[in-house]
Amino acid sequence: MIDSHAHIHFKDFQGELDAVIARAREAGVERIVNIGTDPASSREVVGIAEKHPEIFAAVGVHPHDAAKMREGDQDLRELAELARHPKVVGLGEVGLDYYYEHSPREVQQARLRDLVRLAREVKKPLIIHCRDAMEDCLRILDAEDGWKGGGVFHCYTGDFATAERIVNKGFYISISGIITFKKSHELQEVARLLPLDRILIETDAPFLAPVPYRGKRNEPAYVVYVAKKLAELRGIEIREIEEAISRNVRELFGIGT
Repeated sequence: MIDSHAHIHFKDFQGELDAVIARAREAGVERIVNIGTDPASSREVVGIAEKHPEIFAAVGVHPHDAAKMREGDQDLRELAELARHPKVVGLGEVGLDYYYEHSPREVQQARLRDLVRLAREVKKPLIIHCRDAMEDCLRILDAEDGWKGGGVFHCYTGDFATAERIVNKGFYISISGIITFKKSHELQEVARLLPLDRILIETDAPFLAPVPYRGKRNEPAYVVYVAKKLAELRGIEIREIEEAISRNVRELFGIGT
């Protein structure tokens, strides 16, 4: 089992990192991709990946922090250097968020363009955060040739038609613990109908804990519940989910199991 998107460097796990990794291992989670959200946390996730063989890293700037990027290309140069580390498997998370809009939309869009170009430069797949901004996000990926290097829309919550557009461009859709929520009918349809070779699973820990832990702190061990629900929806054995996800992660991120 692989958790393709978590934030185990967040303060929610302070002093517990070794225990969190151990619980994940006991649950059968063999690999975790730990995701940076700004230059400082990107440095941090690389440091954690260096110390733990089962942890890999991604580096980027979350759209919430787009306006905090320093003028000039200093942050981009630092991210480029980090992205070339052998344990960094992706550029992200990056994207657009019009729900909270912590950074102005035009700034988010400009930074996303910069980061898509950076992903092409360092030859790493994109990890996209997109909330209430899908058409602008797709438009920027089209304009910047952002599909070329591959990537994933993490914590997907859109409809099937849009998911189909994304996977037809060669990207993956990542399913989170939201799939276990009672009212997540649209996402469950996406998970049931998408080709299995285009799906990843994630926790987005510490957020979005699946049932039966909904409302509590999430952690990588709980990705098993996402896999179980996905298997249930598709009417297949969980072993098939594990094998497919492992192949997909290996294809996208180059992580073997």
